[in-house]
Amino acid sequence: MIRTLLVATLLACGLAACSREAAPPPATPAATPSGTAPATAPTAPAPADAAASSQESAGDTTDERADASLERLAPMPAADELPGGRWKAGVNYKPIVPAQPTDVPAGKVEVMEVFWYGCGHCFALEPFFANWEKSKPDYVEFVRVPVMWNPVNAAHARLYYTLVALKRTDLHAKVYEEIHTRGNMLAANDDARTRQLQLAFAKANGIAEADFLREYDGFFVNTQLQRAEDLTRRYRVDATPVVFVAGKYQTDVGLAGGQQELMQLIDALAAHEKRR
Repeated sequence: MIRTLLVATLLACGLAACSREAAPPPATPAATPSGTAPATAPTAPAPADAAASSQESAGDTTDERADASLERLAPMPAADELPGGRWKAGVNYKPIVPAQPTDVPAGKVEVMEVFWYGCGHCFALEPFFANWEKSKPDYVEFVRVPVMWNPVNAAHARLYYTLVALKRTDLHAKVYEEIHTRGNMLAANDDARTRQLQLAFAKANGIAEADFLREYDGFFVNTQLQRAEDLTRRYRVDATPVVFVAGKYQTDVGLAGGQQELMQLIDALAAHEKRR
């Protein structure tokens, strides 16, 4: 059943991205042996539930609409646009207004992917990022940030940052596979069951229970979750996967025209920023 729901969730996504409204909270799965898929499936929220899960006030929504209007009205400065040719401002990439500060060292250009483990488009894009990482320029600082729309996203984000804390980001692709290939959402309606599912995954991949639980509830993970929530709001993320370059440019698979094209556009934007 959970596999069927995942297919339904992907169908609810657009051609190149999963929207905020397409991220359903899971139902509490029945207890299952370690390493097997839960017996029950999450169900998609009613429109009212999806709206409630955003945890934003009417005032926040008004502010975001005003910001979006400002972005549409503010043209990208000529100096920020790529030279004429293949990539067009407003078509293949958009300005971020106002530009956001980044935390990379001087001389580095930040490339940030905002993702969700439950997003099929993020799963499909991951191999392209994995290959790109092997050959990306040294001046590019690649950062992954899990989206923080609702409790399901937060549960997956906690797992991601726990793996980062344990220096086991080699399991990043395996989390996607566990969810999209094996049908185990690694999240449930209650925190205790979510912890059990994620701990079972960690142990099956060679992580000691004590080490996992120490980091799972640790200062680093909780601090990174707060940062991810702040970035989700500041960048007004409404779909995944999405890429931000140097805090100035936003693009995605749909805008770039494909997954490989997105990698090429990221390189072009980063090189342009490096030359500035």
